Amino acid sequence: MIKQTLFFTTPAILSLRNGQMVISWKDAEEHLTRPIENMGCVILEHPMISVTLPLLNELVHNNVAVVLCDNHQMPSAMLQPLEANATQSESLRIQLSATEPTKKQVWKQLVEAKIRNQAALLSKLGQDGDVLKPFYQSVRSGDADNREGAAARIYWQRLFGPDFRRDRYGPAPNLLLNYGYAILRAAVTRALLGSGLFPNLGVFHRNRYNAFPLADDVMEPYRPFVDEIVHALTICGTDELTRQAKEALVGVLTCDVVMGKLMRPLQVALTHTTASFLKTFAGSERRLSLPTLQ
Repeated sequence: MIKQTLFFTTPAILSLRNGQMVISWKDAEEHLTRPIENMGCVILEHPMISVTLPLLNELVHNNVAVVLCDNHQMPSAMLQPLEANATQSESLRIQLSATEPTKKQVWKQLVEAKIRNQAALLSKLGQDGDVLKPFYQSVRSGDADNREGAAARIYWQRLFGPDFRRDRYGPAPNLLLNYGYAILRAAVTRALLGSGLFPNLGVFHRNRYNAFPLADDVMEPYRPFVDEIVHALTICGTDELTRQAKEALVGVLTCDVVMGKLMRPLQVALTHTTASFLKTFAGSERRLSLPTLQ
């Protein structure tokens, strides 16, 4: 079942009653209720939102990604449950025992899939996607030659023009990309926790200040789905993080993703990807279940 994403941009009072989120407003008698079991992500943006502790505990218990935004309306944090899977201790043991060759092969697959999807997006937009073919066909174990970086330089210039540079703090449309990736990262973290994996233990991303390095690893092949939405926004003349732009970017969680011969919503595809990670770490499978952009 596709989980709902709730996006709060105005002052509200959020509480818990009978397993449901109660949404009310100051000086207003009416209220709304939403079943927590149907939620996948809750984004709290406005600084005047009040949330009760019982509600937060219930959201975390149901593995809902609760994303907190800063004063600039950018996602800045996410609640992480201490226990998200019944076999978490076993999964942690498997994750910790994964060998270095296994991790390098996992990263190779992720980079290959990412560049393939970048190429597919360029082709979908009328560009020459084959220009990236030599890169995804020559990825070595652990991406020792940094095919990812070399492909990215071509990809970004073809997607947004020769003057564009992907920079977190750079000019538009970098801000749109930042927001989309933050939403995607939260959804990936939720899927990892649901599969019993610890997002704090990365395969390639290992920055000591990065709280969710494994989420950054897993989301790589999914980034082009955000890029496609950002490209569509820029074509329409949107280069600021408007309410409409945010709604479009949150929509990445329900966009269509092909995995093998099946098409699934992205948030469902993520659960298949993270489950395949655990099987690969355990040695029962060699190939990850990764998305294909059509």
